[in-house]
Amino acid sequence: NEWWKTATFYQIYPRSFKDSNGDGIGDLRGIIEKLPYLRELGVQGFWMSPIFKSPMADFGYDISDYYDIQPEYGTMADFDALVAEAKQLGLKVILDFVPNHSSDENEWFKKSENREAGFEDFYVWHPGKPNPADPSKPLPPNNWVSFFRGSAWQWSDKRKEFYLHQFSVKQPDLNYRNPRVVDQMKDVMRFWLKRGVDGYRIDAVPTLFEIEPDASGNYLDEPLSGNTNDPDDPGYTIHIYTQDRNETLDMVYQWRAVLDEFQKDNGGDARVMMTESYSRIDIVMKYYGNGTVLGSHIPF
Repeated sequence: NEWWKTATFYQIYPRSFKDSNGDGIGDLRGIIEKLPYLRELGVQGFWMSPIFKSPMADFGYDISDYYDIQPEYGTMADFDALVAEAKQLGLKVILDFVPNHSSDENEWFKKSENREAGFEDFYVWHPGKPNPADPSKPLPPNNWVSFFRGSAWQWSDKRKEFYLHQFSVKQPDLNYRNPRVVDQMKDVMRFWLKRGVDGYRIDAVPTLFEIEPDASGNYLDEPLSGNTNDPDDPGYTIHIYTQDRNETLDMVYQWRAVLDEFQKDNGGDARVMMTESYSRIDIVMKYYGNGTVLGSHIPF
């Protein structure tokens, strides 16, 4: 069933969509109240921006618990009620999945920062480069720039190393070269599929993988773009080592396999994957698949 090919989706930003309890913040119960309205509009499904537990440093795209609901939005019981009502009305439920990074308040990051067993390499860490001017203050590992401006590396006083953050300093990048991270995020996907979601819009896919460090454990500088002289501008470098790596494409294909396997085992319509793939069209096309394995249903 390729229902998604002709479906119209409605994006919901939960915080401002519908407030059910008068606290000035939209919530899941508010969305439930408006589901008949969405049905009357003629849409076939809706995509909710992140509803997971978060300190809201980046409006929910900084997740502190992938297995729980942001308390301002409601409870897991509210979520289950939303899914049940949506299914009653024939509406598909799509969640915003944020796999590139978590919040720095996520327990995984706290454990990684403390070098707890099993979490040491859950994120991308580096001791930095020597600082001749002040040996006690290492320099960032290289010239990689964050989308939020400035170095993509942030020093941790606790761990005495830098962590990579391609977005905010509050959003440390997960390390997908660690098989435990790969397995953990697949488990997150299965958890919500079991609760009835019909697919995912996957955020910031191009940045999942970075180039591997060289034999000395260092990461290469990215070439300068020549478009700006501002080293804090994300356009200062050409992101050949931090975006659209072949490993990223393979990860997308693995996620598609998770969705297809779930559909095969549980029946029902296809569970869909939409990937945020803000790249050249020839690269975006690769997110669909490689001729042998399938990838994203809808890359954009």
